[in-house]
Amino acid sequence: MNRTCYTGEVSKAHLDQTVTLFGWVHRRRDHGGVIFIDLRDRAGLAQIVVDPDNETAFATAERIRNEYCLRITGLVRLRPEGTRNPDLTSGEVEILCRELEILNPSVTPPFQLDDDNLSETTRLTHRVLDLRRPQMQRNLMLRYRVSMVSRNYLDKLGFIDIETPMLTRSTPEGARDYLVPSRVNPGEFFALPQSPQLFKQMLMVAGFDRYYQITKCFRDEDLRADRQPEFTQIDCETSFLDEVQIREIFEGMVREIYQQVLDVALPEFPVMSWGEAMRRYGSDKPDLRVKLEFTDVADLMRDVDFKVFAGPAKDPACRVVALRVPGGAAMPRSEIDAYTQFVGIYGARGLAYIKVNDAAAIPEGLQSPIVKNIHADALRGLIQRTGAQNGDLIFFGADRTKVVNDAIGALRVKIGLSEFGRSHGLFEAGWQPLWVVDFPMFEYDEAEGRYSAAHHPFTCPKAGHEDLLESDPGKALARAYDMVMNGWEVGGGSERIHRADVQTKVFKALKIDEEEAQAKFGFLLDALQFGAPPHGGLAFGLDRLVTLMAGAESIRDVIAFPKTQRAQDLLVHAPSPVDEKQLRELHIRLRQTEAK
Repeated sequence: MNRTCYTGEVSKAHLDQTVTLFGWVHRRRDHGGVIFIDLRDRAGLAQIVVDPDNETAFATAERIRNEYCLRITGLVRLRPEGTRNPDLTSGEVEILCRELEILNPSVTPPFQLDDDNLSETTRLTHRVLDLRRPQMQRNLMLRYRVSMVSRNYLDKLGFIDIETPMLTRSTPEGARDYLVPSRVNPGEFFALPQSPQLFKQMLMVAGFDRYYQITKCFRDEDLRADRQPEFTQIDCETSFLDEVQIREIFEGMVREIYQQVLDVALPEFPVMSWGEAMRRYGSDKPDLRVKLEFTDVADLMRDVDFKVFAGPAKDPACRVVALRVPGGAAMPRSEIDAYTQFVGIYGARGLAYIKVNDAAAIPEGLQSPIVKNIHADALRGLIQRTGAQNGDLIFFGADRTKVVNDAIGALRVKIGLSEFGRSHGLFEAGWQPLWVVDFPMFEYDEAEGRYSAAHHPFTCPKAGHEDLLESDPGKALARAYDMVMNGWEVGGGSERIHRADVQTKVFKALKIDEEEAQAKFGFLLDALQFGAPPHGGLAFGLDRLVTLMAGAESIRDVIAFPKTQRAQDLLVHAPSPVDEKQLRELHIRLRQTEAK
């Protein structure tokens, strides 16, 4: 039963050879006495010809249906002219069957594997069959290649793969932990790690100055296309390097991945501060393929009669921006109305706009219900600052800063990726990487009345910002960095705090006293006392990176057995109830939830 090669690898190199292949029936066709079988395995398809002269094989072929598992032995020959398929490795040849064995029949599949209109529920319920589909096979093979290139690259640079625990203690890292009850320690719980952050820092203190692992992480958070309750990181940490050197190493790794896996040479990685990214794009992960930018216009709108603009323009917690869309005046009203509904998803209460018919004629050349409430000087300043030309459209965002950034930032991308944006040169296809640096150290939580760590409480402040930790924490910047690709954050990290005096200042800014710090992070703080080296690192979201490279719509398309947006596994029906005996062993009693 030795296989000659994978079915999809048969080619002209095998001409006139007898080969043995294994695979599944993708399609069976009876052409007036000759039966054709498209045999499929993970490498692709090959055409098998079963001639009626071979009575035994032909009788078997007549019983075959889709998804039967087969072994075939046959002679490789050229396909007739006009039937060759240059898109397949095996497209110029076919195999004349000599022996045919059904290794296992199949019941009728619940769907055709080449059906492109399957619901995700159907796909995830029958995931084993879904994974047989060629595009899913390609996605998981691509994922494997990305992992292997990463491992090889890191190995050459002296990084060593070290595993860290999956059962650890609950620590506050932003999202909810998944908790695991301990049977032998009643009333106590492990937590599944949100990341190996604390352990990899302790590995640096332990002297393993170049660590990595490709590992599972767990976060109990609301899901979307680029999130899963369990996801995979390429997690890395190194000592004695600054953030620029760390970025250089991992930019090199991503370049190597794209070159070896996709045969793509990535362009330059520009470096942009977080502040600049938010000012120009309203996002800390801007999609640079979209050639639209924000223009701040609050100073022009402070004294206009239009209160929707004037109010936010005078409020330091708010922002007023313009988004110029070249050629946008040609947009139909229905498209503008659709965009108005779209920004509402992000909390915007409307979407004001001005059509520029004649930029030299103010206000007559401008078309919008809001023009009459904005004086001529403000309108002239708006046209000059945005660079608007005849035929352009200007959208506006005026609200609290987060609402404006989220709503107009999403609108910017939606317009750029739309048919209009592509046809009007507002989108440039290809790969657009970016480093975003100088993130804020802290975010202010108005509900709690205190600062929280924007990344985690062990992120090192930017040089010269240590004193701001006490005097003005909101202005302190971090030595943190994110890698962005086509609008997706694919990796992020920072330099870590390794000095006790700086760590104390950070805890003080976060209103974490010594007792709380010791209770939550004592094991790390104790380790840092033993000559902790300067260290930093970065973690890549393997799922996100592969999703981008595969051109898939969701990370669920590059994970073998993912969860739904309700964090359910439809294949194995998890999560599921457990019996009372198990609960008693874990000292757990379920509380009835009252119906609302």
